Amino acid sequence: MGRQITVRDIRAMKQSGEKIPMVTAYDYTTAYQADQAGIPLLLVGDSLGMVVLGYDSTIPVTIEDMVHHTKAVVRGAKRAHVVSDLPFMSYQVSEEIALSNAARLLQEGGAHSVKLEGGERIASTVDRIVGCGIPVMGHLGLTPQSIHGLSGYHAQGRVAQEATQMIRDARALEDAGAYAVVLELVPDSLAGVISRELSIPTIGIGAGALCDGQVQVVHDMLGLYTQFMPKHAKRFAHLGDDMTSAFRSFIDEVKEGLFPTEKESVEMDPEVLRSVTASLPSR
Repeated sequence: MGRQITVRDIRAMKQSGEKIPMVTAYDYTTAYQADQAGIPLLLVGDSLGMVVLGYDSTIPVTIEDMVHHTKAVVRGAKRAHVVSDLPFMSYQVSEEIALSNAARLLQEGGAHSVKLEGGERIASTVDRIVGCGIPVMGHLGLTPQSIHGLSGYHAQGRVAQEATQMIRDARALEDAGAYAVVLELVPDSLAGVISRELSIPTIGIGAGALCDGQVQVVHDMLGLYTQFMPKHAKRFAHLGDDMTSAFRSFIDEVKEGLFPTEKESVEMDPEVLRSVTASLPSR
């Protein structure tokens, strides 16, 4: 599979014009399969709160949750660069707390870098974390941890004031040392401007084709999370339907006595069994 991908490799992809694919992963098996396929960037997103843990948003996700799932993903990723989200309120209180939690994701979780939401207002925090040797990916546009303040899941940057601020935010993140920036639910034309403005890669999700890379939630792209399908997601498989069908087949075969067969059973020497049953006391 080759050596592990670094932030320098990711930045070099932009410089060479190579598009950057990125998917989320929350467990060993998914990480292993994505890594084997050649995905260079794996995001242990706090989206696990919704697609894995069943919450209504990302807000309840804790740093302990992120460390736990990051460990599993890192064990499956031999070459991919693993990014782990700093969850809600794990970096907003103070730079010291942010640095401590970022360190946990690397020291305990094994992540290679961390991601956090926000622009100018958290630039000093990004600078502090990067200054201590922890690579940081930014996140602008729709920032799910601020969903209550944004009054729902809506596209960001459509009006002049928002667009101007997003460009300022993107520049601030680059100046603070971020190696890449996720742009979520941003107009494609604005994402194109930001991508041209920055020397670091932009990774889009619902931000059009002008970004330097694209990220998808793995449960959306594989058709595993069927309760809701975002407009910006594309299903590359329908594994949820396959799973339901498999479960129903299992139910039918168990009830009809078709499973297990001799193929799925363990044999025993009949003579041994006879001697065992013969020695049993009568009841």
